Amino acid sequence: MKFILARKLNMTQVFTADGRVIPVTVLEAPGCKVTALRTPEKDRYSAVQIESDHEKREFRIVDGEYKVGQEINVGQFEPGEVVNIIGISKGRGTAGAVKRHGFHGAPASHGHDHPRAVGSIGQRFPQHVRPGLRMAGHMGNARTTVMNSVVVAVEPQKNWILVKGGVPGAPNGLLQIFTTGKKKEIPQMAEHKS
Repeated sequence: MKFILARKLNMTQVFTADGRVIPVTVLEAPGCKVTALRTPEKDRYSAVQIESDHEKREFRIVDGEYKVGQEINVGQFEPGEVVNIIGISKGRGTAGAVKRHGFHGAPASHGHDHPRAVGSIGQRFPQHVRPGLRMAGHMGNARTTVMNSVVVAVEPQKNWILVKGGVPGAPNGLLQIFTTGKKKEIPQMAEHKS
């Protein structure tokens, strides 16, 4: 398993050699350094602690040989690799049930004075609000994982990884990228002139 810390730059698009468009997110990963190793004998679990310009993180590992001081950079990723990306979703503040859960609301006529209200939230028994009931509340700002994204291109000179589709979080948000061990066939990219 390979992993790295990155920042979300922006979304853009790339073209394949046959003229199709692929939407991608540009991630900047300037590189990390292994600062500590956790071992089952000493710490009761296996993990690698890495540090980047952004912050320090600890990753549980299943396989792989890592040494303290080792550099981890975008050069270890290859186009076609399938990755999971973890980030913090954009915070939306407090939202009502219509926005938060997609409720339709009440009809806007015939005496309804609160068309975006939740409505009935229970029955006579058990005489309390059931846990997990979809109501108004805090929306977003939670740990989110996008699974099975595909690496479209890697640009080591710019420390960029281009990933197909969107990723969680706001621009410049911190992300964790993990490989899954799977690969997908990606089309050949069009040549561009600088």
